[in-house]
Amino acid sequence: MLKITRLPLGMMGTNSYIITSGEQAIIVDPGGDFEKLDQFIKDKSVNVIAILLTHAHFDHIGAVDQARDAYQAPVYLHKAEKDWLMDSTLNGSALFQLGDITARPADYELNPGQMELGPFTFEVRHTPGHSPGSVSFVFRNQRFTVAGDTLFQRGIGRTDLPGGDREILEDSITTQLFSLRNDMKIYPGHGLPTTIEEEKNENPFFA
Repeated sequence: MLKITRLPLGMMGTNSYIITSGEQAIIVDPGGDFEKLDQFIKDKSVNVIAILLTHAHFDHIGAVDQARDAYQAPVYLHKAEKDWLMDSTLNGSALFQLGDITARPADYELNPGQMELGPFTFEVRHTPGHSPGSVSFVFRNQRFTVAGDTLFQRGIGRTDLPGGDREILEDSITTQLFSLRNDMKIYPGHGLPTTIEEEKNENPFFA
């Protein structure tokens, strides 16, 4: 049985998610505060087999290399942002005068479609707009989706950073996320979870 845990990490409280199945785990978006993340992994006594990135903005990648090195786990990222981990201008950290927040290149590319990692089976959906390589991870059987900064509770991702596009983002939400079942739970990159039905009915950008 899969279990998902939300850990707000880093200077912007970015949601990192740890998805576990038995003694194995996947980390999504290790945004910072590696010590806090590592303590959780140690407390649960799980083996991290992969690190998945919904996208490569600075607040989602702060602890990527620490986690990769500590757990010897490969990093996965969409090819549209393959250079962003190494470039503080592309990932946004330079724009906010935070110093250069960078990481080594991803180990593998994420491609749309079904994906299997150990006991985890899920669908990768390309959901650009907030950034060109934004993806969402759909765990259909468990009825939850990790959507990064695409769709929030009563909001949508910002589109004023490099590569952002409001029209593309809204299309991603309507075609890739709103096509999911209404009771699908959405775990966003910031803030609390929501559902597809709630956002169809109450999100001011769509309702």
